[in-house]
Amino acid sequence: MAFLAWLAVAQMKDMQVHLEKLRTDAAECGLIRDLATDPTKRELFTRLAAHPETLAIEVERAIAASLTSQRPTSPK
Repeated sequence: MAFLAWLAVAQMKDMQVHLEKLRTDAAECGLIRDLATDPTKRELFTRLAAHPETLAIEVERAIAASLTSQRPTSPK
């Protein structure tokens, strides 16, 4: 049972690391977009920033679902 608890914690930390990476990638694309002077490049980096942001939202949902499913039920 302890191994399963350890595995759940490790998986949660892994998802949080991926979430941070996605947020960083989105922020970097946003920065490049803000610095771009060419309208075509601005549009490209706007779309590129949106993609990791969307993925980050999905990872957040997965983390929340995992936390909800791991919450112990109270005895009746």
